[in-house]
Amino acid sequence: MASWLSDFGTCTHAIVRGIPDSLVKRALRRSRPEPESDPDPEPEVDLAKAHRQHEMYVGVLRQRLGLQVVQLPAEETLPDCVFVEDTAVVCGDTALLTRPGAPSRRKEVEAMKVALAELNLHTVEMTDETATLDGGDILFTGREFFVGLSKRTNQRGAEILADTFKDYAVSTVPVTGSLHLKSFCSMAGPELIVIGSSEDAQKTLKFMQQMSEHRYDKLTVPDDTAANCVYLNIPNKGHVLLHRSPEEFPESAKVFEKLKEHMLIPVTCSELSKVDGALTCCSVLLNKKLEM
Repeated sequence: MASWLSDFGTCTHAIVRGIPDSLVKRALRRSRPEPESDPDPEPEVDLAKAHRQHEMYVGVLRQRLGLQVVQLPAEETLPDCVFVEDTAVVCGDTALLTRPGAPSRRKEVEAMKVALAELNLHTVEMTDETATLDGGDILFTGREFFVGLSKRTNQRGAEILADTFKDYAVSTVPVTGSLHLKSFCSMAGPELIVIGSSEDAQKTLKFMQQMSEHRYDKLTVPDDTAANCVYLNIPNKGHVLLHRSPEEFPESAKVFEKLKEHMLIPVTCSELSKVDGALTCCSVLLNKKLEM
């Protein structure tokens, strides 16, 4: 087996961040570019429920999977800060600190920069003010990167990512109808892409297939949102997949049950979903080699 196949998804650490109270009223939503434009959106997030769901998510990473979890504190002036995925792209021992597409989110990168430095990762900062890039638009397959060109990520951001991770091919794909590329797709294994069934999702998948020299297997789920999963390769546990719960997406959950070789862990994310959150959004995963 190729080394990348056996290493893909291997993870030792997860960086997460708390949920600020300000998320309820001020978190960005795809339908409104800045929080001030609609101070009382519907449906409203149940903050207490959101905290419980997030604690369960972090608990799975820490207790059930044995990862070392770095938990950053919530910041009330940064209502979207729980969605740490958008602030960094980590591959190997290199981390690209992003420049989020929403100006109100750019200060979120500061805490991530400190956390990654403390973990002794080589960090690259995106200083070009013409570039935008959200981690939610980055799909790394182990072989290559796909970068979604969305309202949050532009061509210059994709170019900087390609310059940072020169060992991998980088292809850009258009994102329509969703906030991010990973709003409707993710990896469920070294060769397996999970994709939603909407027309926009399927069009994007075809584009990805055309851009790639490799043929990936695919798993199509009825619900686009449920296609966002967290895949991990954990020693003594093997293939692990965190996916949305049957209570939220019963038909999609049935599709995941076909993955007989995986440890399937249903995780509920109903509250953060109300502000465009998903499972991959809430962590930055990295594989830190033991230092001798």
